[in-house]
Amino acid sequence: MRSFPFYLISLLLTLSFFWSCREEKKVDISASLDSAKMASMSTRNISTLISDSGITQYKIISPLWNIYDEADTPYWSFPEGLYLQKYDKDYNVIATVAADSAKFYKNERLWRLEGEVEMTKFPDELFLSPRVFWDQRKQQLYSDTFIHIENSTHVIEGTGFESDESLNNYRILHPNGIFPVQKP
Repeated sequence: MRSFPFYLISLLLTLSFFWSCREEKKVDISASLDSAKMASMSTRNISTLISDSGITQYKIISPLWNIYDEADTPYWSFPEGLYLQKYDKDYNVIATVAADSAKFYKNERLWRLEGEVEMTKFPDELFLSPRVFWDQRKQQLYSDTFIHIENSTHVIEGTGFESDESLNNYRILHPNGIFPVQKP
C-alpha cells in the first residue's frame, strides 16, 4: 500500500482551514424593501362580518384585501372591488355598496370608493357615482363627482352629493335635472 505524501496532506488541511474560516457574506434583502409600501397582510376571496357591541352591522366581500399598517397613513386596500351589505338589528339587509375599488383609511375611519360605485337603499333607491367618500366619524357620505339617484317617483342627476350614512337625508350640490318616473 502506498502512503499519501505528507505535503499533500498538509496542503489539504491548510486549504480546508482557510475554506472553513472565510467570512461569509450575508445578504440583507430587508434593506432594499420599504415596509411602508408593502402590504403587511394580503388575503384573497374574503367574506367577513363586522360587528359593533356584539351586533353584526356589515358584511364585506372582496376578491383581494391588502392591509398597509406600516404606511404613514395606515389603510386597507380593495383593488379588485368591494361589495358591502349593511344590516338592521334583525339582520335584514337595508343597504348595499358595490365599488370597483376601495380604500379604508384606518385612523381617519374614511372610506374612498371608486370606479363604478353603486349604493342601494332598500326597498327602491339607487345611487350611482364614479367616486364616493364615507366618513364613519361624521356618519356622512359625500362625493364631488357626478351622481345619479333613482327611486320609485323620480330620477335626480347632478354634481356633488352629501348625505347621512343611512341615505335618508341627502342633497345634490349642483343638480342638473329632476325627471319624474312614469310607472307602467
